Amino acid sequence: MAQSSHPPVIVLNDLKKRFGIGNAEHYAIDGIDITIQKGEFIAIMGPSGCGKTTLLNILGLLDSGIEGDYELDGRHVATLSSRKQAHIRSQQIGFIFQSFNLISRLTVIENVALPLTYKGSSRLSRIKQASAMLQNFHLGEREYYMPHQLSGGQTQRVAIARALVNQPSIILADEPTGNLDSRTSHIIMEELSDLHKQGNTIIMVTHNPRLTTYASRVITMLDGKIDTDTGAKPAKKKRSPKRPLGKKQKGRKKKGAKS
Repeated sequence: MAQSSHPPVIVLNDLKKRFGIGNAEHYAIDGIDITIQKGEFIAIMGPSGCGKTTLLNILGLLDSGIEGDYELDGRHVATLSSRKQAHIRSQQIGFIFQSFNLISRLTVIENVALPLTYKGSSRLSRIKQASAMLQNFHLGEREYYMPHQLSGGQTQRVAIARALVNQPSIILADEPTGNLDSRTSHIIMEELSDLHKQGNTIIMVTHNPRLTTYASRVITMLDGKIDTDTGAKPAKKKRSPKRPLGKKQKGRKKKGAKS
């Protein structure tokens, strides 16, 4: 559940992202305004090519060259050096990809420990933390398996464990159940739901409308724009200014008051 007492985690103002040049130039993101509060679980939907994954990559500081303004925890991303952005990405943001992106030549525990390398932790410390995270996902007996020895559901749970080993406050999930059967998808979504209840901010791209039941807010995109947003505040109606009473009106009012 979103905690409105905290300042927004993410604020986007007129965000745009262009691809191509000349006649082939087009906006994948075309003037998006979004405010995301701490602890929200947001599902982003829309047809293929509408800009969902591009938006997720921008939020995760994986894509640059944007127009407009992106504030992350009150900091304007455009003012941050690439080194600072990489630090934020490794410490604050966890990524869960549809294709898992595990490194085939590394064991399960080595894959999960990999993000800790960027923190400068010792190998022993990395292995201990990775092992503890795998235990949380009931994968302790698979620590020294290779990725190709896992089922689809186990592989995705390893990917989630890797995303969480740094204890990020923001989790970005791109079609996290896209390659899984319905039973395994349910398990993965229950795990994401538990993370949401613990206070994590989760932003998930999905084509599956059934998964939106786990979200506290659903955003639909179309042609690089926000089409609908269940969390958007309705626009306030402008009140027409009161017209001052003229002399004749004042007189009539006073006359009416005496009668």
